Amino acid sequence: MKTVAQLLRDKQQQNVHTIASHATVLELLQAMAEHNVGAMPVVDNGELVGIVSERDYARKVVLQGRSSIGTPISAIMSSPVITTEPQQSIQACMSLMTDRHLRHLPVVDEGRLVGLLSIGDLVKEAIAEQADLIQQLERYIRGE
Repeated sequence: MKTVAQLLRDKQQQNVHTIASHATVLELLQAMAEHNVGAMPVVDNGELVGIVSERDYARKVVLQGRSSIGTPISAIMSSPVITTEPQQSIQACMSLMTDRHLRHLPVVDEGRLVGLLSIGDLVKEAIAEQADLIQQLERYIRGE
């Protein structure tokens, strides 16, 4: 099974878009729409301080009647952030995300944000690995 580092290397979209905690929720929504992402890590002075997702917006802004214009991201972000490291296995990340009900998992290497995995990235990789295993077994059965 691949490691997080290998998956990040193979990922087509490798840019991690971030936002500062003092930005407003409206600025967050504009950035998420512009980059077509469902979550953004919150970084202040080069340090990962939180993560904010569409789920955070729905639960902490819409359902609580807050304004997107005046609410800072710091008021709705999830913190502390659950992260993983590049050497971690994909399977371990899938277990972590399932157990903690996460859809996005920041990848941190030596204190620096180096990537962001979505549950979709991990599922796609698991399916590809299973398809490869099936092909290997079929070749084995045919005696190739």
